[in-house]
Amino acid sequence: MNATIKAIGASAFLMTLFSCSNASESVKEEMLSQKTEDIMNTEGMDTATFGAGCFWCIEAVFQELKGVQSVSSGYAGGFVKNPSYKEVCTGRTGHAEVAQIVFDPEVISFDDLLEVFWKTHDPTTLNRQGNDVGTQYRSSVFYHNDDQKKKAEYYKVKLDESGAYSNQIITTIEELTDFYVAEDSHQNYYNNNSSQPYCTFVIQPKVEKFRKAFADKLK
Repeated sequence: MNATIKAIGASAFLMTLFSCSNASESVKEEMLSQKTEDIMNTEGMDTATFGAGCFWCIEAVFQELKGVQSVSSGYAGGFVKNPSYKEVCTGRTGHAEVAQIVFDPEVISFDDLLEVFWKTHDPTTLNRQGNDVGTQYRSSVFYHNDDQKKKAEYYKVKLDESGAYSNQIITTIEELTDFYVAEDSHQNYYNNNSSQPYCTFVIQPKVEKFRKAFADKLK
């Protein structure tokens, strides 16, 4: 019986250790987030915003794509102004953790970004990616214009019809209203904290699979 209790305790500890919200405790004290409008595009650039679980994972993947100029971790889709990471982690602000991607459409298209988005997370699990659970981890496309909305809706239907996933895709397609840049400690997280347990056991395997699947699109 004692062995069973210890096993359950160890399992719970590992789930906590390898969750996005817990890993933040090891980084420096968070700064207050600042409200921004969409990141100002430089000439000829476009912007996409995706939620696919912990934003550290999303950022690490999209940073490596040719044509991507910058990736910013942040919060979108909620109703609380200027939310902090700790507030978003409660699941009570309505926000999703997202990555906002500034890209060159002459090099990589929004269609390509959607393909990477859907293939690098599980879009069939409701409000969950691995051990990260809550509405803040929902699968979501935050569209910036009607063209992005139509493409996201089109590919979502086509993927469901193709049977690519055994379960139905539950990705939400939401209009982007406000985007709040996350605290500095959450930017470029994987590159700055590669030895942190969440990076080693969660982000690194995801990035390695991504690199093999999209070798022709890497920088």
